[in-house]
Amino acid sequence: MGKPRFILSGGGTGGHIYPAIAIANELKAQFPEAEFLFVGAEDKMEMDKVPQAGYKIKGLWISGLQRKLTFQNMAFPLKVINSLWKSRKIIKDFKPDVVIGTGGFASGPLLQMANNLNIPTVIQEQNSYPGITNKLLSKKADAICVAYENLERFFPKDKIIFTGNPVRQDLLEIDSKRSEAIKHFNLDPNKKTLLVLGGSLGARRINRLIEKEIYNIVSKDIQIIWQCGRLYYHDYNHFTDGQVVQVMSFIDKMDLVYAAADFVISRAGASSVSELCLVGKPVIFIPSPNVAEDHQTKNAKAIADKNGAILIKENELDATFEPTFAKLVFDENQQKELSENIKKLAKPNATKDIVEQIVKLIK
Repeated sequence: MGKPRFILSGGGTGGHIYPAIAIANELKAQFPEAEFLFVGAEDKMEMDKVPQAGYKIKGLWISGLQRKLTFQNMAFPLKVINSLWKSRKIIKDFKPDVVIGTGGFASGPLLQMANNLNIPTVIQEQNSYPGITNKLLSKKADAICVAYENLERFFPKDKIIFTGNPVRQDLLEIDSKRSEAIKHFNLDPNKKTLLVLGGSLGARRINRLIEKEIYNIVSKDIQIIWQCGRLYYHDYNHFTDGQVVQVMSFIDKMDLVYAAADFVISRAGASSVSELCLVGKPVIFIPSPNVAEDHQTKNAKAIADKNGAILIKENELDATFEPTFAKLVFDENQQKELSENIKKLAKPNATKDIVEQIVKLIK
């Protein structure tokens, strides 16, 4: 076999970009001489994140359909045609052995073209409720790697492989990093630590909740690491006091912050959920209700139904957050139960299992 060649496409949010990079890294570990090309949406964050990870990327002029009539929507058919044409050219020039899509706008036209040109395609679906792009592409895909059970109603049953989501490998060993983590974040080792995660951009409703509950939380002898997102950092950074509250726009050392945490409050995007299963700390999920098909609520419910996490909907926060959080903090049995159950749902070998499916397709 000559040098294998792979095109990967995914983006729009970290939840689509990160798995694509993880898959590329694992392929590279197995095929050091392989050639890689990423394809993303021209103005989205993949255009920065992928080169930072050391890979080349080309951009397509593509975006999602807005729900209301806008100029963007009128341009949408044009963008699709343009992106299909450009995807065809990219594939013809690069001659990939396999094309891998992890979701997001750009993966639609690219995988569609790969299917038309009879190049094997693999879809990696992170969510418990697939988006429209992957549903359409699944009919012609060679393999569909999923992270949740019961997706036969969306995808052809014989193509589904239950692998889990690719997760940062440095999260596998966090138990040994606790003292390093406490030092790194300058925490008090005698206090419990609450980690608040709002996603890379931030979550307004979670930030408002913490702002309202902050004194109540701190009064339970708890210190807080509050990742509020870059859109909200200037609104909340004044809460940082050097003692018990640290507000951050973004956290670089996720392995250390998970190692330091005793409790986590998080959105329920697919990659966060997969990471938290691996990390195994007691979690309260507050899903974002304003994402396509409400998939965050479905992701969180899949864990909460197995008693692996607590799920609180945004519209129930005012009534239930305070008593629910207080019970969690003081009930060690509940903490232990949630930890043990969420860990059972982890899929630490996901990336390797996905790569195994890709390797089968190299001609």
